[in-house]
Amino acid sequence: MSYTQNQKDNATNILLTSVGRRSYLVNYFKDALKGEGKVHVCNSIANTPAFKNADYSIVSPQIYDERYISFLKDYCIQYNIKAIISLFDIDLPILAKNKKIFDEIGTKLVVSDERVINICNDKWNTYKFLIDNNFNAPKTYVNLEDALKDINKGELSYPVIIKPRWGMGSISVYEADNEEELKILYKKSKHNIMNTYLKFESNENLNKSVLIQEKLKGQEYGLDVINDLDGNYQNTIVKKKNAMRSGETDCAEVILNSNLKQLGNEISSVLKHIGNLDMDIFLSENKAYILEMNARFGGGYPFSHLAGVDLPKAIINWINGEKCDKDLLIEKRNVIGHKDISIVEIKY
Repeated sequence: MSYTQNQKDNATNILLTSVGRRSYLVNYFKDALKGEGKVHVCNSIANTPAFKNADYSIVSPQIYDERYISFLKDYCIQYNIKAIISLFDIDLPILAKNKKIFDEIGTKLVVSDERVINICNDKWNTYKFLIDNNFNAPKTYVNLEDALKDINKGELSYPVIIKPRWGMGSISVYEADNEEELKILYKKSKHNIMNTYLKFESNENLNKSVLIQEKLKGQEYGLDVINDLDGNYQNTIVKKKNAMRSGETDCAEVILNSNLKQLGNEISSVLKHIGNLDMDIFLSENKAYILEMNARFGGGYPFSHLAGVDLPKAIINWINGEKCDKDLLIEKRNVIGHKDISIVEIKY
């Protein structure tokens, strides 16, 4: 497909970085653009499933490669990219540090600022942020010795969750039922981190790269807390999680829960993120505990989209300086969705 000068001058072209398997988001943005722009995608490997759905795709340098930002900048200039949206946690801090570079070429980085990314990507910082702002969170420890002391004092009980301080999905997450398992799995988690992409952020403090967390009993929920591109609160969509797979929501129901909606509003007012904030919540003994926050489109967003929310369209409107119809961000309730499995042929 040729890329004409007319397309370059007039289109609202979007670049999704670290697109991976998020083919549905590619389709959501294509639907929202309605031919008034193209969806470009990049990833650091060629056999990327979502490449098949995009208008244009390209293999990029790896995120921590010193050429990564200059590559994105040159690509944005060449194809008149109006906005970059990242779909991967590891990408966010790199982009957030370089907002000025893209502002100078007229490309909007739909990424929260460094303060927000540092709070969300670093789960120890997440815990401290929540406690400091009077939100409920499961007891969390960054030192094995501190966790063992509280267990011995009866202030923490087994089972406990062991997980990377900087992590996503279910990579290197374990559950320990006793002290022996805790010590072994703590070491195993730290070892595994160094064999995955989690090593990049974890290298900041490898000795404190694993967390021990209280395991809560109760119903898990996912929230999409939506702000506009100036950090102003728009809505919270509440999803009751019915099934999980590899750390992502597999089946969920969009419901009305006024308390959780209010919680999303309160988080928004303090955090001031932009775009979507994906939150994991446990409702235990009628108290809402916040487990994690991800400052990006999360794996649970498709359930919100299925229920009538169109955040990609809202983002496009905001990028173009247009008013966003509030109906774009209002959900229908009692909508149940389940992710399916499909196969994509990779052509070289």
